[in-house]
Amino acid sequence: MDQSQSAAAAGGAAETDKERRLDPSALAQYAALPYRERDGRLEVLLATSRETGRWVIPKGWPMKGKKPHEAAAQEALEEAGVKGKAAKKPLGSYQYWKRLKEHFVLVTVQVYPLQVAKQVKRFREAGVRRLEWVSPGEAALRVDEAGLAALLTRLDEATHPFA
Repeated sequence: MDQSQSAAAAGGAAETDKERRLDPSALAQYAALPYRERDGRLEVLLATSRETGRWVIPKGWPMKGKKPHEAAAQEALEEAGVKGKAAKKPLGSYQYWKRLKEHFVLVTVQVYPLQVAKQVKRFREAGVRRLEWVSPGEAALRVDEAGLAALLTRLDEATHPFA
């Protein structure tokens, strides 16, 4: 009998380390929205997700010892190979349903703009994800999460979004 079966047999709820970290009262993730200006136009960096290949922005769970914008910047480096300065204030937030082993949980994602200074070729998830620089409007069409699409649409319509 494995640990989850024994916990279930004992009447306890089986939980993984990740699920243990996911306190339902505080389900938050931090995302980076990597951006750059190219030929006078704003571009944002999208990456494909590891599991489904859908277009996303780098995001992850809170990190011990890091402020939210610092955690977002770390995710951008690990998932998309970009370094830069993350804004201390989020651009906005969106929600999505995160699939865990046997259920879904609602997660609120705070999005921090990250002005890209450098894009590296070697990073943790380089062989796992596709990356593409696109306009915020194009990004809004590619992402699945309606709240993220709305943030990207507002960004696309703004004259000087990060000025």
